[in-house]
Amino acid sequence: MTTPLPGAEGAVPRDGAEDAVPLDGAGSAVPRDGSEGAEGTAPGSGPPTERRLHPFTPFRRAWAPVAVIAGWAVHDPNQAQEQLTRLTTTALLVGLAVFVPGAALYGFLSWWFTHFAVTGTELRIRTGLLFRRTAHIRLDRLQAVDVTQPLLARVAGVAKLRLDVIGTDKKDELAYLGEGEARALRAELLARAAGFAPETAHEVGEAPVRRLLHVPPGVLAVSLVLTGATWGSLAAAVVVPPLLWFATHSVWTVLATGLPLLGAAGASSVGRFVGEYDWTVGESPDGLRIDHGLLDRTHETVPPGRVQTVRIVEPLLWRRLGWVRVELDVAGSSNSVLVPVAPREIAESVIAEVLPGVTVPSSLSRPPRRAGWCLPVWWRGYGLAVTDTVFAARHGLLRRSLSLVPHAKVQSVRLTQGPWKRLRKVADVHVDTGADKTVTARLRDAEEAARLLQSQADRSRTGRREALPDRWMA
Repeated sequence: MTTPLPGAEGAVPRDGAEDAVPLDGAGSAVPRDGSEGAEGTAPGSGPPTERRLHPFTPFRRAWAPVAVIAGWAVHDPNQAQEQLTRLTTTALLVGLAVFVPGAALYGFLSWWFTHFAVTGTELRIRTGLLFRRTAHIRLDRLQAVDVTQPLLARVAGVAKLRLDVIGTDKKDELAYLGEGEARALRAELLARAAGFAPETAHEVGEAPVRRLLHVPPGVLAVSLVLTGATWGSLAAAVVVPPLLWFATHSVWTVLATGLPLLGAAGASSVGRFVGEYDWTVGESPDGLRIDHGLLDRTHETVPPGRVQTVRIVEPLLWRRLGWVRVELDVAGSSNSVLVPVAPREIAESVIAEVLPGVTVPSSLSRPPRRAGWCLPVWWRGYGLAVTDTVFAARHGLLRRSLSLVPHAKVQSVRLTQGPWKRLRKVADVHVDTGADKTVTARLRDAEEAARLLQSQADRSRTGRREALPDRWMA
């Protein structure tokens, strides 16, 4: 049984960011021929000024041909080795003499033919030498504007600007800009998205930030040590390769299995530590700012009003210390972590900034005891609480996860009940959000689930009518 909710936030036409035609106040299409009004500029001001990326960019793009050859070698190593052994020293030198200037020329031309311009209504990115591509990114559909700096970019003093746009799965980006230019452009785009006039948006500058949370490296390291996934992946990387060796006596089988296991172990421990190092959350008028990274620095923004679901994750070994992890589902954005580890009280104070007026429920009701026939033992890990502001569902016995969905973000409500659950008079209630995610209250009493289905639909409609518009704050 499904109850669709008309007018839901996630029901946005997937017109994408590229070549989207902006609309004027009356809903009619606005031309993009550079005439008055098409750019949102004042009459007689002329077309917007196009700019190029940082001169460091050709060096980055020159590696594209190298990456193609490396990909071919990894895909077919035997053929690559055979071709390499056939090359003489003279042929290799001639090949390098042709390949290196060709790669440099490719990097230069790709940089030379890339331009971007900010108009009153959109950001235009024009690329391509033979096949031209122009992306029209409407400022009123911006989800987030993030500044990222890989290690080499930090050394060179440049940064990458990444843009999340409603209705697109892939981020557009400007790589690379000078670090100061990237921050200034980010501030200008957010100011225009917040409604500042084009002629004053570039003067607004970056919004001030008030620090809410900082995760010390020592606390982060201890939290990773106390995470079951870290020990599980390490144990698999140590135990599985020797067993395979005794069973097959094949080095290639051991390497083919052991290397991915070692990679997974590194990603769940060292990789997470490097990525979440120096995690800082700050409050600003354009949303919550998140800065993190040891080698690659990332400056992200959680856009206001676009958070669909907040999850409070509590691993078993963290409970004695009172630590939790907070994750997010943001419509049209890749932001997924809000707090990697923090005391529960501090984490809830940060959640209050993301979901104003929302209080994390202190107690949840369990499913009826007869639900144990459907899922022995683990049924005790499920819980439900519905407040005036959120639908809260918990699952997990060892690794608890509490999902909070504001009523205004609910897209549809569904009730499911299989044959065995009908026999035991229990049912599941699913709440779908605008981030294409589902939060489920499992193994509820059948009569309670039927009432919850109707009441949640009513609460969601009321919540959307009373919710503020999802706009950047000025």
